[in-house]
Formats: sequence, structure tokens, C-alpha cells
Amino acid sequence: MPEYNVVGWFEIYVDNMERAVAFYQTVLEYKLESMSDPAESGMQMMSFPMDEDPMQKYGAPGALVKMDGFGPSSGGTIVYFAVKDCAVEESRVAGAGGQVIRPKQSIGEFGFISLCKDTEGNIFGLHSQE
Repeated sequence: MPEYNVVGWFEIYVDNMERAVAFYQTVLEYKLESMSDPAESGMQMMSFPMDEDPMQKYGAPGALVKMDGFGPSSGGTIVYFAVKDCAVEESRVAGAGGQVIRPKQSIGEFGFISLCKDTEGNIFGLHSQE
């Protein structure tokens, strides 16, 4: 068993960075920060809050990314954001321009989830214990 969670990074691809940043900042009430393009390829990146030492914290760091050849997707991998009560963030989705796909539901001993669609067409999840 690894000493840390096996997912080390995630990227959510967007077509309109300004619109996507506004959406996630409204729903999650986090400030996203601009990141430099490590490959100097013309990619735009806005990171979610993260700890400098991700091996010491629960979860994985990640960013919104605008890059030629990659776009939003409504199928495939789903990123779940850990929140205190997913009903709270879920209640802000529609007002921020997104859509609630599956309202808060119990997943038994593992807590609760909500599935939503962002302004770019990506499906993402909210997970809470309350």
C-alpha cells in the first residue's frame, strides 16, 4: 500500500477559462490561482488550492486547463471535490451557470455525493460526510 493517495494530479479541460474559473470559484468558494505553463506550450492553467507537500494531505492537487487539442468531456473520469455538505455547493451550481445532474444522495457508510455539470460541459462530483 502506498504511503499517500495514488492520484497525484488532475486536470479539468475548459474552452473558456474566465467562465470556468468564475463557475468553480462561485460553487466551491475557493480562489483559483494562475500557474505558469511548465512546457511553454501556450497552455493556460488555474490551480485549485493545494498544499505545497501533497504527500502530507488528503486528496490530489489539480487545475483547470485550456490547451489546444484538449477539450471538456461529459463522459469518462469524474473528479469529486471534498466539501463539508455537498448540498451547500450543489445549491450554487445553477446560479453559476451549471446544472445539477444528480442531487445529493446517500452512498451509505461513505457519505453523500452530488453529480453536476460545469459551464464547459464537464461532469464533476461533490462528496461529503454530512
